[in-house]
Parts: sequence; C-alpha cells; structure tokens
Amino acid sequence: MKYHDSAEMYLETIFILEKKQGHAHVAEISKALNLSKPSVTKAMTQLKSRSLIHQEDYGPITLTDKGRELSREIYDRHLLITEYLQKAMNLSLEDAEENACRMEHVITDSLLDSIKAYLNKKVEE
Repeated sequence: MKYHDSAEMYLETIFILEKKQGHAHVAEISKALNLSKPSVTKAMTQLKSRSLIHQEDYGPITLTDKGRELSREIYDRHLLITEYLQKAMNLSLEDAEENACRMEHVITDSLLDSIKAYLNKKVEE
C-alpha cells in the first residue's frame, strides 16, 4: 500500500519517536520534520481517519497495528537504502541518510529487491 510521501514521513517519524519513548506528540513531530504544529495537527487528523494512528484530543500519538506495520516497512526501506548508499556508493552516514530519506518514497519494489540482493551478496563475500 503506497501512501503520499508526506504521510510516509509522518508515519516514519511517529514510528521512531514511539520506539524511543512509547508515543509521540505534535510538537515533537513538528520539530523533527521542521513543520508548523498546525500542519502536523492537520496531518494527524488525516492519519487518524485512515486508522493509522490513535490520538485523543491534544494527547499523545501512537500507531495502530495497521500504522505500525506500514511505518515499519517505510523505516526498514529507509535503513536498507541508507546501508546501500554507504556500502555501494561510499557515502557518509549523513549523506546516505539524507538521500535515503528522499529515495525511500519513490523507489520501486524491483530496485529494492536488487538492493537487498546486493547487500546479501556483499555480506557473503
């Protein structure tokens, strides 16, 4: 299931924050993504309407099972692309992270499979 790039960024950010502290807040998401709190609040309303997050009025944000599954896929894709860019392209972690963040939303499944195969091959060598 493919979601809009911004929805994926929100889900990934919530996933990371939830992993660190058990939940997220609008202010934390706003800071992490360098967006206004009203923009984040609007996006949370949309994610909630898709049953991807739980949030009471102005309360902490957590992922639903559906949201967690989707965000884990997004996060894992990010990690895989970052690793590939570091190993195959010899990029610094910072450059690999920045590029992976952009690439993760547009990469095809076939390219992702090729990256996985490349990394498995490199590990075995």
